[in-house]
Amino acid sequence: MVQTDWWTLELESMPGFDLAMKRVYAWFEGAIIDRPPVRFMAHNAFVDQANQAYPSGDLRDRWFDAEFQVETFIKSIEGQTFHGETFPVFWPNLGPEVYAGFYGAELQYGEVTSWSIPLVRDWDDVARLKLDMDNVYLRKLDEITRCALERCAGRFLVGYTDLHPGVDCAAAWRDPQQLCMDMIEAPERVKALIEIAIRDFETIYEHFDSLLKEHRQLSVSWMGIPSFGRMHIPSCDFSSLISPAMFAEFCLPVLQREVRTMTHNVFHIDGRGVAKHLDAILRVPEVHALQWVQGVGSDLPIMQWVPFIQEMQARAPVIVDLNKHELDAFMEAVDPEGIFLWIATENEEEELELLKRVSRWTG
Repeated sequence: MVQTDWWTLELESMPGFDLAMKRVYAWFEGAIIDRPPVRFMAHNAFVDQANQAYPSGDLRDRWFDAEFQVETFIKSIEGQTFHGETFPVFWPNLGPEVYAGFYGAELQYGEVTSWSIPLVRDWDDVARLKLDMDNVYLRKLDEITRCALERCAGRFLVGYTDLHPGVDCAAAWRDPQQLCMDMIEAPERVKALIEIAIRDFETIYEHFDSLLKEHRQLSVSWMGIPSFGRMHIPSCDFSSLISPAMFAEFCLPVLQREVRTMTHNVFHIDGRGVAKHLDAILRVPEVHALQWVQGVGSDLPIMQWVPFIQEMQARAPVIVDLNKHELDAFMEAVDPEGIFLWIATENEEEELELLKRVSRWTG
């Protein structure tokens, strides 16, 4: 990984910021300073209450209200001290398929997510796909970001939005089920569509990264792991629907292009369907770490995945999302090197107690 400048950043809500960043950078190298990094994810009832009290019944109004989004976040962190590697990050967010919206797709909004309406119903519709840097979604994300930057100093970090270029974007434009059929019936058309979905990625990423760097911000997105360089979270959730051979043909070339200019890449492995492509993903040397998402229902509890986690751990640093009641059993079964724990907690006392337990993991 490319070495980058390191600068001092003081946050009133996170007195241990500098040491936390050193733990994160050590984790990327499979090393430990004093303990593995730990991110706590607490449920914040205030945010739910604020959303429910929003004066407009139109969900899009709420998502697009920059002042409301920033103010709600600020109120949610009032009086908090952030422990471990839990960084206070405001993340400008219009949903996981907003990248498709930059090219003309319309987004529909629900309570906690949004989705795009497929706009390539016929192959002739591909001609409509043009990146518009003055697009309503890009302009709104800029507005939300600038609103947060005006109020963040000394209090929190400001991140950039979730970017899903390439195959996931093509699936949003075409519809995932239809794209599966297209890969069999019209593979060259699919590759041309994917090319449109990746060719402007560097331009779009640089747009957001430059805005943050102008304000001496780190590079951070929804994962909450900052970098002094360029952080990216590559993924291909669509790949759960296709074979390893198809992944190698359609997805791997895009992944190689997507990650090549980044300082830190953490690949998001969304469940067992994506996990079958692990070998191909790790053939890309710029994939520096993995985030394992085991799913719900029969995919819980975490202990059934220990052999797979150990397989990943032997090849790259891994983020693992644990229930707090699973911590002791997990630490007993798995070595700490290369593990980044995510644990949901209810309060500060619980977080401090869990950190003590994790500190004993290294012996």
